[in-house]
Amino acid sequence: MKLLFPGSFDPFTIGHADLVKRALDLGCQVVIAIGINEEKKPMFSTQQRLDAIKAYYKGNPDVSVIEYKGLTVDAVRANGCNAILRGIRSVTDYDKERNLADINRTIEGVETVLLVSSPAVQHVSSSLVRELISFGRNADDLMIDTFK
Repeated sequence: MKLLFPGSFDPFTIGHADLVKRALDLGCQVVIAIGINEEKKPMFSTQQRLDAIKAYYKGNPDVSVIEYKGLTVDAVRANGCNAILRGIRSVTDYDKERNLADINRTIEGVETVLLVSSPAVQHVSSSLVRELISFGRNADDLMIDTFK
């Protein structure tokens, strides 16, 4: 199974890396898709994110990294994926993601694979990392090696 893992900002936290690892452990291929949205001001440029994530997964034939604009369901189709990969950290996440999965399945015919984060990284989110960095706090333990 080939899964598209979308990230509009920065899939660079260990929480994201954990989800990719879980998908790989299940025997899946993962396409990490960096969504481009010119209106948002990410902490890292698109090119920085692409380069760092490619470097992190260098040599792993089951992981590829792309950028995309528009709808995630269109990126799924354009890249030959079977489903969208989404992570669950809490009951609230589960309810929200399940509802989105139902909408994508019903309207677009695209499935979603929901994976639960490892307990050690369930508290980690991109927004937490961005907050820590913007306030000058050390976020090294929350980031994958190539972004430290």
